Amino acid sequence: MADQALAQSFLNVGEDYERFRPGFPEAAADAIVPVHAEAALDLGAGTGKFTELLVPRSSRVIAVEPSEQMLTVLRGKLPGVEAHIGTAESIPASDASVDLVVVAQAFHWFDREPACAEIRRVLVPGGTLGLVWNHSDPSCAWDRACTRVAHPQLENGLTASPESTERLKGFKSPRFLQFPWTERIRRADYVARWLTVSSFLAASDDQRSRMLDDLNRILDTDPDTAGRDAFDLPQITDVYVYRSLA
Repeated sequence: MADQALAQSFLNVGEDYERFRPGFPEAAADAIVPVHAEAALDLGAGTGKFTELLVPRSSRVIAVEPSEQMLTVLRGKLPGVEAHIGTAESIPASDASVDLVVVAQAFHWFDREPACAEIRRVLVPGGTLGLVWNHSDPSCAWDRACTRVAHPQLENGLTASPESTERLKGFKSPRFLQFPWTERIRRADYVARWLTVSSFLAASDDQRSRMLDDLNRILDTDPDTAGRDAFDLPQITDVYVYRSLA
């Protein structure tokens, strides 16, 4: 079960999440939706970072998200998407009504067993579940060091997707794909991005201030970032493609 205090820290962010969080590579969407779909549902859609990739790949797109602030941003930029307040454990969609469900950067927050049951309920028989995570590239020492500030429990600073190749009840074994990519990012935006991460959102003011000092110390001293207003940030997107059992 996910840490609910951390999970709920996202409920009051919207514009900052949209502005500073990274998107996802087109290749990740192509891996999940190789041919045009009739109906796709983005679960835990946030501000629509992955939803926007589903729009040209599906005739009907549904977004489900528990945060009203995030959903307000999504509705503003994707007016053709059917957007609903809801959770993975109680999806506001009819039985066997969608061809695929995508969960981008959110599956680890779900109560897995009821969420998987709900996903199977709304999927057509043999439908697709795509799980997606962006995470640090092992080659980037300064990003790994910053990741350890936010997630000190990660000894090597790598935030690989927590799903691994684990079986999910009611689904076949997944197909796993990785997509490396690079983002050009301003230093100020990189630091602001960390302020949209759960551990920063849930921290006290003093804790958050210390964490920000640590981030800036890393960026001031690493040779790849010191004295630079912008830099290249390598990332990796992990994709797991599941098929529901008929």
